[in-house]
Amino acid sequence: MAARGPLRLKFLKSAPTVADLPGSPAEVAFAGRSNVGKSSLINALANQKRIAEVSKTPGRTRLLNIFELDSEREPHPTVVDLPGYGYAKVPKHMQATWGPMIEDYLLDRESLRCVLVLVDGEVGPTKLDVAMLDWVEHNEIPFQIVATKHDKVKSSKRQKRKKDLAYECGVDTKDVIWVSAAKGVNIDTLRGRIVGWLNEKNPDQSH
Repeated sequence: MAARGPLRLKFLKSAPTVADLPGSPAEVAFAGRSNVGKSSLINALANQKRIAEVSKTPGRTRLLNIFELDSEREPHPTVVDLPGYGYAKVPKHMQATWGPMIEDYLLDRESLRCVLVLVDGEVGPTKLDVAMLDWVEHNEIPFQIVATKHDKVKSSKRQKRKKDLAYECGVDTKDVIWVSAAKGVNIDTLRGRIVGWLNEKNPDQSH
């Protein structure tokens, strides 16, 4: 399904727990380690520079940030940017709250249709990425792997990197969407997928 132009996203609020989020008929969440490019990707999908704050310091997303999608569906579906995980310079007491926050959200958010697990395409999946993928699969949470920073991988190495990344994530190469927020690679494809998930009342699981 192709998206018709940018996702019309509007920031609603930042919430410390899933209980503090407003209700939603359907929702897609972005998860990934700090500095994987979540905010940049959301901005690219919306074709806005600052809908999601981009910082040179990883770990700035510390709450559940929810955005409303302007669409024909009423009430409007939503998108959530989850805190990035794995950034060592964040205080340990703060790191300790993020794991339970993310787990509670993923397990308890009834409107969640799919979680996009972002993996840095330049460096490949880390142990934290693999652990996240194992966890969502174990808990039967619908997910889609999105490899970011396509433009950072040399063209001569892309085919091998795509195969290696998929293998390390435990999926087929066709199950990974490669994107570049900077160059616009596959942004429209991902928009279409997101619109599809948000418009399905009972979508099939991605895996």
